[in-house]
Formats: sequence, C-alpha cells, structure tokens
Amino acid sequence: MEIMVNAVKFKADEKLVEFIEKKMKKVATFLPQAMKAEVTLKVDKDQSEMNKIGEVRVLASGEELFASKQCDTFEEAVDLCLDALKKQIEKLKERYNK
Repeated sequence: MEIMVNAVKFKADEKLVEFIEKKMKKVATFLPQAMKAEVTLKVDKDQSEMNKIGEVRVLASGEELFASKQCDTFEEAVDLCLDALKKQIEKLKERYNK
C-alpha cells in the first residue's frame, strides 16, 4: 500500500512520519485490498488546545474510507482516525459478505 503523509503549512518530523507509516501498515492487514492511504496533518489555531487535526483517506478497490479527528497531538488524532477506519472496514466486510 502506498502511504502519503501531507503536513499543511509545517514540516512533519521524521518520528511522526514513521509513527504514521507504522500505524497505516496495520490498516493493510485489516484491508488487504487497500491500494493507497493519504494522511493529512493540520494545525487549527496555534494557541488553542485540541488544535491538531488528522485526516486519513484510504482507497481500496473502488471504495474510499475517510476519518478526521481533532486532538491535542497528531499521534492521538491518527490513532482515533484508525479506530474509526477499523469500524468502517468492519461494516464494509459485512456488506460484502452478505
């Protein structure tokens, strides 16, 4: 699966990118037909709490899964996005298994 990490108006450090890539590889185990994942990181208002936004879009054989979360850290936002994606993957599998 191809993984793209986009940081809007800042440069994501190496540790953050590695963390995201490691987490996204786990998605590939749940959804083997996943072809591409795009993770977008944004900072809302610099001085406020809960200002880190993580968005994850996964393309898999004609399906597009998307999750967006706003948290204190990018790691937390990505983790919560992946939890939401897992639920979407389960629903997708149920739909195809009927």
